Amino acid sequence: MRIILDAMGGDKGPVEAARGAVDAARDLGTEVILVGDASVLEPHIRGASRVSLVHSSETIDPGEQPVAAIRRKRASSMVIGLEMLSKGEGDAMVSPGNTGALLAGGLIILGRAASVERPALAVAIPTLVDRPLVLLDVGANAEVKPRNLLQFGHMGSLYAESVLGLAKPRVALLNMGTEPSKGTETCRAAYGLLKESGLEFSGNIESRDMFYGVADVAVCDGFTGNILLKFAEGIGLAFLGVLKDEITRSRHLAMAATMLKPALARAKARMDYNSYGGAPLLGLAKPCIKCHGSSNAEAFKNGVRVALELARSHAIDSLSRRLEALASDL
Repeated sequence: MRIILDAMGGDKGPVEAARGAVDAARDLGTEVILVGDASVLEPHIRGASRVSLVHSSETIDPGEQPVAAIRRKRASSMVIGLEMLSKGEGDAMVSPGNTGALLAGGLIILGRAASVERPALAVAIPTLVDRPLVLLDVGANAEVKPRNLLQFGHMGSLYAESVLGLAKPRVALLNMGTEPSKGTETCRAAYGLLKESGLEFSGNIESRDMFYGVADVAVCDGFTGNILLKFAEGIGLAFLGVLKDEITRSRHLAMAATMLKPALARAKARMDYNSYGGAPLLGLAKPCIKCHGSSNAEAFKNGVRVALELARSHAIDSLSRRLEALASDL
């Protein structure tokens, strides 16, 4: 397997991507192709086995208009990486760059998987049980139709089953209440489609119940999913800040915290996005993983791991076959 890693566009700079590539090649036994500024990256991969470098002279910045950036910056690391993937010069791609540009580039350069109407950005959210929840869409489609949510259900179910190893994943519709009559017209229509889909549909789910193992997949529009994801991330960071502030208020609490330090470290690790690697853009013709913009070396390594798992699972081919069989109902 050859994983293409876009080294540019991350908040922490390309060096973290280079370190992650070296770690991934060593620990995962895969070839990693770094795409980025050779003058910056080369010193950090010198002597590393299974890590190669393709130079790029441009970077797509976070604030750029996605389609225009893809068409104008042909020498950017993102475009070069996507074109390499399209030509079969790699088996999957990982990027921390502009999400909109990655989606636009994926659609323009890679195209959709067969029978997919709209790709969706999926993320595995840690829960209080021993299995994550796959949430999609979290940013690719601000507005959706009921049949899009139905396709998201199939995408998420297949990903949870093929990549995460969850048997018979339970699919839920994120909504403002559990009753079938709740929510917008789109949600009510999607409820009916999902109920008759053949999926393990468990009905509507409220956001407060997502962390308790009542479903394995939750589908929603990208606007709702993106806000929910960022709010949850913010709450987690805020809670850690409050906890640290309270612990440091007294010497006795600080002493108690010393005893609890291993447990607190494990709890933080369970909730750390760096350990989850990245979010797949499900529905593209080739495996493509979006890493967090603030990814460090560990996150890049885990992004490569997720890309490997997705490529090895052949989930894209399976998804195309499943949706093609259901095309008349979509």
